[in-house]
Amino acid sequence: MRNFTGLLINEWLKLSKKRSFFVAYAILVVVFGIMAFAFYKLSPEGVSSTVDFATGTIMLQAAGQLVPVLAVLAAAGSVTQEYRYGTIKFLLIRAQSRHKILASKYLISIVYALTLVVTTAVLAVAAGYIVYGGGAGESTWTDFLINVASLSAYSIVFVTLTFMIGILTKSNGAAIGIGIFSMMVGSLLVMLLSRYTITKYLLFANTDLSVYRSDAVPIEGMTLAFSIVVLLVYMALFLSVSFAVFKKRDIA
Repeated sequence: MRNFTGLLINEWLKLSKKRSFFVAYAILVVVFGIMAFAFYKLSPEGVSSTVDFATGTIMLQAAGQLVPVLAVLAAAGSVTQEYRYGTIKFLLIRAQSRHKILASKYLISIVYALTLVVTTAVLAVAAGYIVYGGGAGESTWTDFLINVASLSAYSIVFVTLTFMIGILTKSNGAAIGIGIFSMMVGSLLVMLLSRYTITKYLLFANTDLSVYRSDAVPIEGMTLAFSIVVLLVYMALFLSVSFAVFKKRDIA
């Protein structure tokens, strides 16, 4: 256990030393600063409190969409850059098993994604408080927390998908491209195929769990429990493929 903890710390230190590490947080700060200024000047209807602002801006259809994109950028390079710089050989000659090494990289990618979610949530509340100074609105803090949980699940799913693509292709560009492309076309694909019942088993039909706050379920018959199970199955599949390929791959 101690050795695995050391691997996790090492992976986090490697990630934090990259120039892009703090850029992601800086982008979020700038975006919410701009949004706070815009809301202060324009005073859009339906937003009259901190919780309204925070709940609305953290949605996947708003600034929340930045989080999975930034997380995908980091996850894509977790393994692929080891191949790119040739450090994968030195990494695998350690006493640790390949499974532990890969698990540490995956878990740190997830932790990084969650830190982005938490940062986004804090910035959303802080910016909303600066503009509105608290107060009651149409949304509740429960709505806000549901959106935070949905954003976390969405980010984790696409980080896992990108992680697998990176291992299969060993290409940072391919992993980023496929990961972001999947986020962009997923909802469109579901909309085009919504007439077919089998569509509810697609990954993209289940990634946005926030839809269960309303009656706007993508396909009739879908429930929150159903979507969670589907996502867990897909993630188990992605991770199984990732670990199987990484274990058998020749690093000569």
